[in-house]
Amino acid sequence: MIQSGRAARRQTMRAIRPRRNPAVMLLGLAWAGAAAVLWLWWQNTAVVGMNTAEWLIGAGRITGLLGGYMIALVVLQMARVPALERGVGSDRATRWHAMSGRYAISLVIAHVVLTVWGYAVQARTGVVEQTVTVVLDFPEMIKAAIGTTLLLVVGFVSAGAIRRRMHYETWYYLHLLTYAAVYLTFWHQLATGAEFVANPTARTVWYVLYAAVGALLVWYRVLAPVRLNLRHRMRVESVVDEAPGVVSVLISGRRLHRLGAQAGQFFRWRFLTKGLRWSANPYSLSAPPRPDLLRITVKAVGKHSTALSELQPGTRVWAEGPYGAMTAGRRSRNKVLLIAGGAGITPLRALFETLPGGPGDLTLLYRAGKTQDLALWSELREIADARSARLMYAVNGPDGARPEITTERLTQVLPDIDQHDVYLCGPPGLAEESYNALRAAGVPSRRIHHESFEM
Repeated sequence: MIQSGRAARRQTMRAIRPRRNPAVMLLGLAWAGAAAVLWLWWQNTAVVGMNTAEWLIGAGRITGLLGGYMIALVVLQMARVPALERGVGSDRATRWHAMSGRYAISLVIAHVVLTVWGYAVQARTGVVEQTVTVVLDFPEMIKAAIGTTLLLVVGFVSAGAIRRRMHYETWYYLHLLTYAAVYLTFWHQLATGAEFVANPTARTVWYVLYAAVGALLVWYRVLAPVRLNLRHRMRVESVVDEAPGVVSVLISGRRLHRLGAQAGQFFRWRFLTKGLRWSANPYSLSAPPRPDLLRITVKAVGKHSTALSELQPGTRVWAEGPYGAMTAGRRSRNKVLLIAGGAGITPLRALFETLPGGPGDLTLLYRAGKTQDLALWSELREIADARSARLMYAVNGPDGARPEITTERLTQVLPDIDQHDVYLCGPPGLAEESYNALRAAGVPSRRIHHESFEM
């Protein structure tokens, strides 16, 4: 019996052993690529210029090379490669993409300004006159000018203040202009870039870089989703009311276990019916995936989510995924606390049922406005009873007073909270409040697992 218990213990620890987080490795590769780009400039620069024109043109070359490299990274981060989406998390990959986009546009602007200014100083002409000369007389520059303008448009509509005022679908389709911009600006790099004109090896490397990124984009954004949906042929099975403004959509299909989905992950769903077919929104699985059935639970907070309550059985479903890194693979301790707020209960409900652990190892805290908003509560109680897990909720008082999640309250409920892994999913305010309380309670940030779906 002792040997059997030890074997079970080892099996449990193997199940909860966290995967290596590839974020550090991926960032290291990105910085190594930037260093290689700078080395390429250095190798092709016999003497650093001593006059103003040469300094400006040299700086323009550096920013142009780095801008071209950063654009490749921006497209790579749009490709939804599993190493990013499932490894570091979709929310972090999205933040990387936004940050890289800002860097890329800044570098491109600097490249244009510095290069044209340097040529103008060198030719003793005005900047406007030199700009016209560069665009009209240099090879591939008309296409590059159009592509640069498109990049600036994409950057403008992606600025926070502008983005928040636009419909998601409008922003999304404008964002696709990035692909046209990349194509148009690519060719002038090889036609006019001093590092490529006389260096066939550098040209080959640049072709390989962009071809590899393009291949990943086509595979993961086009071919893989087509293959997935032709293979599994998903349709709406039924729609179930769970709470006021909250519905579960049951989705049937063929061999769904081959999707490789895990509790805690999400798909981007497109429902092929009037009003919904042109937008794909991320919704988490609210139950462990079954071979013939998937379930999402959605709170009505916008036009798309509200329309899901009207879905008819048999509606065809187009899905992309699975995505997300908030899975059991991130767990590193036996004991786990799950903190959910609002619609954030959906991935945590699936994890509550499937995370390995013995009696007393799991605790779920559910934050909602009022008791009627505790969606899936009966299921959560059944799971808690079956697993001998703790289940708690926090709702507003009769006067609307909001109970705060504080360090004192957390340590009162779980005196050994610093020995827990914590999975956190909910609105930004709840996430920030809970994160600060957990850190003050001694929970290391590496054991607080959180993904935001505000994309």
